Amino acid sequence: MNFGQRFARVATDAVVRRPVLWRLFRRPIRRSFDRLAPVWDQNRSPDAFAPVEAALDALPEAPSRVLDVGTGTGAVAALVAARYSEADVVGVDVAERMIEEARRKVAERVRFQVADAQRLPFGDGTFDLVTLGNVIPFFDELARVTAAGGRALFSFSMGAGTPIYVPSETLRRELAARGFADFAEFSAGRGTALLATKR
Repeated sequence: MNFGQRFARVATDAVVRRPVLWRLFRRPIRRSFDRLAPVWDQNRSPDAFAPVEAALDALPEAPSRVLDVGTGTGAVAALVAARYSEADVVGVDVAERMIEEARRKVAERVRFQVADAQRLPFGDGTFDLVTLGNVIPFFDELARVTAAGGRALFSFSMGAGTPIYVPSETLRRELAARGFADFAEFSAGRGTALLATKR
């Protein structure tokens, strides 16, 4: 890993353990992703979204309201919108330039806005699917915006080698403490995904 990737791993580990530390990491993370936005898609492997696809294949019904947290340039949000043509899909990211790229690249079917994953600008239980691809999770906020019976989908494009990565056992523990169950894990391409249902 290069310095930026190592910093992302340190930030992820710290914030997952103590979410209050996000206030220290928010600005440098945002600056880093703003700087990377114009070239972000060029560094993506062809199988980056294979774990997302595998997890979506396992959904028993089509979602109607979807939130893509840490949407970056909007690729996962676009994938979900293309698969579920009737769904209302929203993508959010803390980095303004990432959102600008997403709006430029994904012209239809997805609404994008700048938002901090720690304080999402949505009501309780708004979404029946929340996707997080290579994103630092804020479990309390994720649980708040996910509807009862809704699902959370975490994916890591390079598995444990992803700079922003949370181990499956940590995801399961934190989600279970907030009322999620029915965990399912997937491996596809070089990546992994976990799907959980909110009770």
